[in-house]
Amino acid sequence: MESSSWSPLSLLIAKCRSPSSPHCYSSAAAMAISSPEATNSSMTQNSEETLLSRPFDLQKLPHVTDYLPDLKSYINPLDNNSFYHPSDGFYLTQSDIILRQTIIDLSGSFSSSASQLAYHRAGPRKQIFFDPSSTRAAIVTCGGLCPGMNTVIRELVVGLWELYGVRQIYGVVSGYRGFYSREPIELNPKLVHHWHKRGGTALQTSRGGFDLNKIVDAIQNRGFNQVYIIGGDGTMRGAVKIFDEIRRRKLNIGVAGIPKTVDNDVGIIDRSFGFQTAVEMAQQAINAAHVEAESAVNGIGLVKLMGRSTGHIALHATLSSRDVDCCLIPETEFYLEGKGGLFEYLEKRLKENGHAVLVVAEGAGQDIIPRTEAQKQERDESGNPVFLDVGLWLKSELKNWWSRDHPNDLFTVKYIDPTYMIRAIPANATDSLYCTLLAHSAIHGVMAGYTGFVCGPINGNYAYIPLKEVAEAKNEVNVKDHKWAWVRSVTNQPDFIRK
Repeated sequence: MESSSWSPLSLLIAKCRSPSSPHCYSSAAAMAISSPEATNSSMTQNSEETLLSRPFDLQKLPHVTDYLPDLKSYINPLDNNSFYHPSDGFYLTQSDIILRQTIIDLSGSFSSSASQLAYHRAGPRKQIFFDPSSTRAAIVTCGGLCPGMNTVIRELVVGLWELYGVRQIYGVVSGYRGFYSREPIELNPKLVHHWHKRGGTALQTSRGGFDLNKIVDAIQNRGFNQVYIIGGDGTMRGAVKIFDEIRRRKLNIGVAGIPKTVDNDVGIIDRSFGFQTAVEMAQQAINAAHVEAESAVNGIGLVKLMGRSTGHIALHATLSSRDVDCCLIPETEFYLEGKGGLFEYLEKRLKENGHAVLVVAEGAGQDIIPRTEAQKQERDESGNPVFLDVGLWLKSELKNWWSRDHPNDLFTVKYIDPTYMIRAIPANATDSLYCTLLAHSAIHGVMAGYTGFVCGPINGNYAYIPLKEVAEAKNEVNVKDHKWAWVRSVTNQPDFIRK
């Protein structure tokens, strides 16, 4: 076929199929566009023009040369690494990008943003801006525990050591406050060799303790020029401030965030590390609750899972289990008494099956749990509102309801809270691999001079995302999409909307 006979859409597809082309925006998008469904006769010329005219909004990724323009660059030592044989396409360039949105309505029936957000693809670059022989890297873990934290630490150490030849790697003990209150510990591959098999964090962690000037002063005084920060959304907000202060002082220091939250509530990226391990472990709690409930007369198995502001663990565990009769998450409201309420529904399930399993995320129902004025004002060390135990409250309310309405009938509630069991275990195989890819992505980015970014998968491809975007984004369960409808079809629970 002569190129002159190709449609504009076909030309775009052809360019996307060429790995060396600067127009290679997304192979996934190219595959979607070139599929038979996308190229059938119903696609109009207007649809093609609409797609081609839509610009890609490539998000600005901070680089140390933005404020240190005369910084010396070096050839990536991977060129001479005995484990690698870089060939064409091995090193990524500025034209390697990833689209945030890969599903596009070509008909124009549904409104969407004028431009498609795009991010730089994660991976090694030909030029680096840190001399491995003088690089001093610091690694810190902040906030609560999560499966895979030790794996990330281990892979950061091994990656820096083996890939780039960095020999000065330090662990900051006890979270953010450790920068200025504790001596860092020197790390090497031999020391961290078995860390991925351990739960928790070998560097220890804490909440709070964020003092911006003390932290940046300590980073500067200790000669750290790379800082890897592992933590959740609150930690990432702190990392933004650290990066901004480093940039204000014009320090040659790269800052990378590795998002950690077992709740999977970090926005933009596909998922947080540890999430799949948490869902897998939640199954054991649900299975135990099901056995207990099924073995009792009018038995209810009540399981509280993690999820302060989002219900992803509860949702995925419910879909995976299929033994759950009701799933309550923070994104949806519910009520106990009256027509269409939780008690009415559970009574129906007990009459039908003789037992029921109820899964609740820790952040669900917080607005209907009675609180004292002091409890309303209470905050934890990170400044977050202190949540009351929705599981214990529900257990008490269920017992009160049954003793009031069915005083002569047997009834049992078995309450299981596996929170600390889930948080403290090592990552499973899938999350361990994910942690390795996150760590190596962060190393490649910082060595290439990028800073103030978070690494993570977007539509299955690893990208560099500005820290500020991730710190401000939230990954909530969309209760209007197919997945939540699937949950309700599995459980047959009502929508708990008062008529």
